Amino acid sequence: MTVTEKSMANAIRALAMDAVQAANSGHPGMPMGMADVATVLFSDFLKYDPKTPKWADRDRFVLSAGHGSMLIYSLLHLTGYARPTMQDIKDFRQLSSPCAGHPENFKLAGVETTTGPLGQGFATAVGMAIAERHLNAVFGDDLVDHKTWVIAGDGCLMEGINHEAVGLGGHLGLGRLNVLWDDNGITIDGGTELSTSEDIPARYRASGWHVVSCDGHDFDDIRKALSEAEADPRPSLIACKTVIGYGAPTKQGTSATHGAPLGDEEIAGARAALGWEPEPFVIPDDILTSWRQLGEKGAAARAEWEARLDGHAQAAEFNRRMAGELPDGKAMQTYMEGLAKDPPKWATRKASEMALGAITEALPEMIGGSADLTGSNNTKTPSTKPLTKDDYSGRYIYYGIREFGMAAAMNGMALHGGIIPYGGTFLVFTDYCRGAMRLSAIQNARAIYVMTHDSIGLGEDGPTHQPIEHIQSLRLMPNMHVYRPADAIETAECWALAIKRSDGPSTLALTRQGLAPFRDDVSTNRCEKGGYRVKSAENAKRVVLIATGSEVALAMAVAAQLEAAGIGADVVSMPCTELFDGQSAEYRNDLLGSDGILRVSIEAGTTFGWERYTGLDGLRFGIDSFGASAPIDDLFAHFGLTADAITPQILEKIG
Repeated sequence: MTVTEKSMANAIRALAMDAVQAANSGHPGMPMGMADVATVLFSDFLKYDPKTPKWADRDRFVLSAGHGSMLIYSLLHLTGYARPTMQDIKDFRQLSSPCAGHPENFKLAGVETTTGPLGQGFATAVGMAIAERHLNAVFGDDLVDHKTWVIAGDGCLMEGINHEAVGLGGHLGLGRLNVLWDDNGITIDGGTELSTSEDIPARYRASGWHVVSCDGHDFDDIRKALSEAEADPRPSLIACKTVIGYGAPTKQGTSATHGAPLGDEEIAGARAALGWEPEPFVIPDDILTSWRQLGEKGAAARAEWEARLDGHAQAAEFNRRMAGELPDGKAMQTYMEGLAKDPPKWATRKASEMALGAITEALPEMIGGSADLTGSNNTKTPSTKPLTKDDYSGRYIYYGIREFGMAAAMNGMALHGGIIPYGGTFLVFTDYCRGAMRLSAIQNARAIYVMTHDSIGLGEDGPTHQPIEHIQSLRLMPNMHVYRPADAIETAECWALAIKRSDGPSTLALTRQGLAPFRDDVSTNRCEKGGYRVKSAENAKRVVLIATGSEVALAMAVAAQLEAAGIGADVVSMPCTELFDGQSAEYRNDLLGSDGILRVSIEAGTTFGWERYTGLDGLRFGIDSFGASAPIDDLFAHFGLTADAITPQILEKIG
């Protein structure tokens, strides 16, 4: 007897019910409600091959509503991915299982991006769709011709980032992006009418999207809607009217199915209602065979693509980019050698722009942008013409005032592969980007954040624009490398390190004000160790001054005053505390000095955290209040960040 689509969808529902019940934790409602839609998507529309899950021209599937993780775990298992195994699913939400509470891209092939924080999967998918269009423009249909499919819930569409992502996707005309909206009218608190009266389809249409609707439990209607979306040249929203917890006899259609196990009695009733007789975690052979046959359909398309790649003139370059490998070349070293011959007095944002000129010329995979601050962030170079809906071959994106959306799209480009994205805004606005930056770090995304105006040194714009706690807060984020360079050469070295890093994101904190050069040696990348000695004590060493960014010059001025008083002082530049912490104990102790040496930190931001380097008996100079609106020199004097203010306190401390 032929296996029906409803039976195949019910296999998803059964696994979702059983896994959540076994874990006594999870969200069964969304997988049960979207099982029919997902079945049609994986049967007739999604291009994938479970045996080659990283195939470059596969469609990207993003479960933005990541709380419904059992939907994707069920689909991956049923279609024949190596994992999750049935045991993995039985161990759902347990430490031993790759089936985490929310999907994690580094645990399972087939999970394209880590999701859970609502709206971010959707916005990340916009970046994936940008990557597909750009690489298609570069390499052509033979190598790049795929779509990005998203399942999103009401929460994803309510989050503020959704508005940013929808606006950007519509503006860029990303017709290969299709979003399946689980339109079930339910949030945790209850019906969506409690919190919103928005005409969602109208908003999407106004943003340049194609919108179509369907009955999410009518397979023919679903298929018709997805076909229409696939054919439309605009990005599409498919409103799938569904019942959350479909099949649960007393709880379907209510928030009771959203975030809690159904319970044994309700599951028994659902099994009866759905006509599902097997024991928990058992999939009948005929249904599993039908799913596995679906999973095998993509093998032919993948093999045909591989044949095209083998004979393609650009195969080597395509493979290099998709592998994330940097080309052989000395462009950066040549650039730095030029700097060393006549070190300039540049703001590090200007130094970043000049370094990017060399980098973007040498690395065609670099795609940059700014959240409406191009002239301030200095992120555009002669090599990066605009990327637009009329020319996807461009390499510069005008993101508009969409900091969060920009950061999430950068994640999508990085995770898609073939692109190294960078994007800029003011450092203070990392507050707007932070959710996406955190996901960059969690999922090892190679995204580079160019954050300028890094201290009170920006001057008259005042405390709303002057970052105080931001650098340290980013340093607190696991797997985020934060660089605060002190001159043009350090800036180039930090860029080289950020580009080279393939297992996580980097943030460059850059000045508005010009900084005097103090380096002319570029034989080795001294920033690679995170911290290094830029000046050795001339008198008997009693003090080590540790500084970052613009305050390295201040530390040098303090050291000069101390030496004049007969006090020997080392100066340490520490552009990246994360890299410094990874050095040997011998290196760190040699740099910071032994017992009896006074350690002093100087950074124009919060002093919080610097005690890990100065010790409790050291001195920490910074700003533990908000800033103020005034010219830069007045501000540094007001906050005591001058050599004349700092030196006497050091002399008093050492007696």
